[in-house]
Amino acid sequence: MGSFPSLTNFRLGKLRGWKRVFSHPAAIFFERKIARLNTMEIASLSIEPCKDSEFYVSLFEIPSSEIPAFYDREEEFQIQPLPVRELLTGNTVTALACTRGSDRLFIERWGEERFNKKYREIGIDTIWNVKGPIYPCRVYLRHCVLAVQKQGKDVLDDFLDNTFLYDRKTTVRQHLASGSDILAEKPPPSLSNRYNG
Repeated sequence: MGSFPSLTNFRLGKLRGWKRVFSHPAAIFFERKIARLNTMEIASLSIEPCKDSEFYVSLFEIPSSEIPAFYDREEEFQIQPLPVRELLTGNTVTALACTRGSDRLFIERWGEERFNKKYREIGIDTIWNVKGPIYPCRVYLRHCVLAVQKQGKDVLDDFLDNTFLYDRKTTVRQHLASGSDILAEKPPPSLSNRYNG
């Protein structure tokens, strides 16, 4: 919860009509020196429309004063309000979600100079149109798995079996079973609190 120090009312929900995909590079992984460009383990997670998909999400409130920092931190996404069903009550609420963006939207919002500095100068020509293999950033994926483990087996299984790599077919569970030691990957000491679930 380090990204939102003032969050309240944490609970689980279900989002329908969207799919979780590790498919875009995140500049922050390069800035924090946890991206591996040589193996293309640079991908962050977003959601994109998918008619028949449904998965668990976290719901919570934050003070409106923290919204600008949220938008700035999640700079590459198209943040939009979506209907989410609360697990405990069954009520539908509207929640902000980090959905798939576009290079054009990033440049319109933040400018060409910021795009060049954060992406092109490190050898990345596009955020949202990467061709070919791109894999989850190892430290970030481990962090995600540790975080969902805290919510119980159902939520963990949902994340492992209902979150996909760039090809939209390979699940996170399959990726982790492919012989990699991602779950043993420790974050740098300076990031140990931030990327520890």
